[in-house]
Amino acid sequence: MNITITARKFELGDSLREKVEKKLKKLDKYFTSEAKANVTITRERDRETVELTIYQGSLIFRAQSTTKDMMESLSEDIDIVERQIRKNKTRLEKRLRSGFDKTEIDVAPAEPIEEEGEFNIVKVKKFPLKPMTAEEAILQMNMLNHNFFTFKSISGVYSIVYRRKDGNYAIIEAIE
Repeated sequence: MNITITARKFELGDSLREKVEKKLKKLDKYFTSEAKANVTITRERDRETVELTIYQGSLIFRAQSTTKDMMESLSEDIDIVERQIRKNKTRLEKRLRSGFDKTEIDVAPAEPIEEEGEFNIVKVKKFPLKPMTAEEAILQMNMLNHNFFTFKSISGVYSIVYRRKDGNYAIIEAIE
């Protein structure tokens, strides 16, 4: 697994880098050597936030946790990714059978966890997308008291604006 570690608001020493890489070796059994792991560590006052994102082919596994100890946050993130793999075990196996290489993801047996059944779509909403600016979309989202809002930008790009946990906003843009 290729590991990229980014430190925000502090300097990352070699010993800390080695500890993080050693912890992430626990996930090697699930991924091939081509997998990419991005770890972002942010230190703020008495809290340490660790964001872990792993890319394996078209699959993306992501976890984020905040505690007083960076290694504890990293351990929580690793546990979250392992739960994601176990929870979606049947879907991943179907995907493996339909063209993926079986060695790509090896789901190890662990504590029993309730697997998700089929996704039940209970409602489909259709509405016209009017061209608007990101600011107008945020205003509309806030007026509707939603967490996200789909819109078409002035330049014609389909986008989604959403409120992040930190209170800021982010935009997802569709590309062709």
